Amino acid sequence: MSLSDIGRVPILRLGDTLVTGLLSELDDTSAMALAEELTARIAEDGARGVLIDISRVQVIDSFVARALMELSTMAQLLGARVIVAGMSPSVAVTLVELGIDLSGVETALDAERGMAALGWSQTSAPPRTRAADGKAA
Repeated sequence: MSLSDIGRVPILRLGDTLVTGLLSELDDTSAMALAEELTARIAEDGARGVLIDISRVQVIDSFVARALMELSTMAQLLGARVIVAGMSPSVAVTLVELGIDLSGVETALDAERGMAALGWSQTSAPPRTRAADGKAA
């Protein structure tokens, strides 16, 4: 593993949507690397939506909060809609206490609701299978 791989956040593509999740708190360098990689992927993949799941993040600082806000703005300039999902109450309180205005950043209570806002839906029933004779089981 090279130094450039340390702290990398996986970015998955689902159709025209990119999905990533922060597995822990980001340091300043990792936050900047995520912003660079995500904007590059938006441009390369022609992504129209981005979901960033932060449900595992319990602590956030002003630099990372600004990085999320700037990432949202950059993505909008590239034609993608960004939704930050899963913000914990402690992170929300910290952002308010720090006076950070994320008014330009869309949020969702969880990743499922964020994906729904981006046009994805989850089926409530498992897909029906066909029996060997071709009839639905």
